[in-house]
Amino acid sequence: MAAAAAAAAAAAEHAAEEGTLSIYKAARRIKRRESTLYNALRSVADDAAFVAEIAALWPALPLVANLRCGLWYAQPRSLAATCYFKSTDGHAGNWGFSTARLNLHLALLAGERGGCIIVDSTRKGKRFPDSMAKTIPIWCCVLNRAIQRHRLQAINQGSGLKSEMSAVASNGDAEEYSGSSNWDSSVHLPVWVLETEKNAIEGRIEEWTDLFESCGADIHSLALGLRKPLRPLWISQNTRIWLNEVPDHQLWDFTPIILISASASGTVATQRTSSEFSWRYIPGAGDDEESWARGLTPTLFWKHSYDLLDGGPDLCNQLVADIVEKDRVYRAQRGEHSPQVIVKHAKCSSHGLEPYTGDHTIITQPMNSNPSTIAPANTQYSNGGHVVFWIGTSNLAVASTMQDGLADMDCILNCDSTSRLPSSSSEDSYLELPIVGSKDERFSLLKNLPKAVSFAKKNLIAGRKMLLCCQNGEDISICVALAIITRLFSDTGCFDCGESFMRRDITKLEMRKRLVFICKYAINARPSRGNLRQVYGFLCNEKEQLPC
Repeated sequence: MAAAAAAAAAAAEHAAEEGTLSIYKAARRIKRRESTLYNALRSVADDAAFVAEIAALWPALPLVANLRCGLWYAQPRSLAATCYFKSTDGHAGNWGFSTARLNLHLALLAGERGGCIIVDSTRKGKRFPDSMAKTIPIWCCVLNRAIQRHRLQAINQGSGLKSEMSAVASNGDAEEYSGSSNWDSSVHLPVWVLETEKNAIEGRIEEWTDLFESCGADIHSLALGLRKPLRPLWISQNTRIWLNEVPDHQLWDFTPIILISASASGTVATQRTSSEFSWRYIPGAGDDEESWARGLTPTLFWKHSYDLLDGGPDLCNQLVADIVEKDRVYRAQRGEHSPQVIVKHAKCSSHGLEPYTGDHTIITQPMNSNPSTIAPANTQYSNGGHVVFWIGTSNLAVASTMQDGLADMDCILNCDSTSRLPSSSSEDSYLELPIVGSKDERFSLLKNLPKAVSFAKKNLIAGRKMLLCCQNGEDISICVALAIITRLFSDTGCFDCGESFMRRDITKLEMRKRLVFICKYAINARPSRGNLRQVYGFLCNEKEQLPC
């Protein structure tokens, strides 16, 4: 009897605790139920229609997606490029200018086309993500300030920069180039940014400009490519634009970077109705795709968008599963990397409301967005439209293993832990290293870099062209290329078996310069901070092991 009484008391206490948490759990459960796959896709399609309307107002300006959320809000054929600006660089008190994400190809594209339009979105109830509110304005200001310094220095030294500008531009545009005194290098932030925050950002612009100049970026090409200074403009679904008074971007005295926040800024999901189905609108639905997309990528969504949206909420999950599986089988038959998608339902507490059986999921398949990019002259296309980026004249190239064919390479260094490339090559020309990201294993890259550099040295001495590939071609392969170029190449980019490495000090600044050199060619590079730290640790260890 005593045991039964104790059990009853424990049950009563548990029920009391459960009651105190029921409101929170109920709110979470309601939010999950609203965040269905069909609601997300329908919200993305609605927001994409708004983006298309704004882009049509300036048809001459290229449309650019900010990775990765921005890829969902435009059809792939309408994208001219992608960029990568992180919101964390614009968070209050944590403002920064990242030399690992310079996005110089975007500035050159804007200079060539007279501006550009960037699309992104946010879930947080804001009108704009911090990447648009502060990160991109900081980027514009730093580049403008560096170009202004470069031009003034060229004028003071009497160099031929002005004549180069005149040769590039027409007679009418040459005046725009020469006006260094009229070059606007001030910070332009949206009006809702507090004055104290604006002053704090302005106080660090000179510091960030010095950092940009010291990292080895090609400021001379920027000075030639940009006739007018960069300046951000903000457009959201709350912005009013008179269609009969749309300004001509060519008449502005700046190069416009038009920032479109695709989603409505409401904090609560609203009920909407189409001709057949009722659905809940989700602001920023394209964000955090691993939690809801079930393996669907932006490319697959837009390829099958009519079928998915017309099928309604009841058929949406099964249609997505069929599309993802058919795409996986198709790529597997063509020899591409094609892991099977495993959908794990998020665990839900059995307390409070009835067990939730919706479609809030966690996806274990890595994201393969296959974004469109503006490719430099060193880019070689494979049959499937995927790209191989050549790093200058180094005989090194980087690419993703997620493609149907590789370029004609003498040797391959495969850094993808999940894929084995079909290869008939000998052991001397093919090496497979199961490297995983720093979030999965802290020192995976560091442990494998000695083998990678040794393999590269042997093949580069033999004069072979070498492909470095990882799962997405954006992180691990970039870091391996950085280690090889720093360890085996001179400051001028010539292969010297590491002789110059023995003579120079290894600093983070030197490593940053070589990363900027790589990113100049591999414009899709997005190396993680954890992997970059491992590269620096490897180089320091190599330096310590050298004879005095």
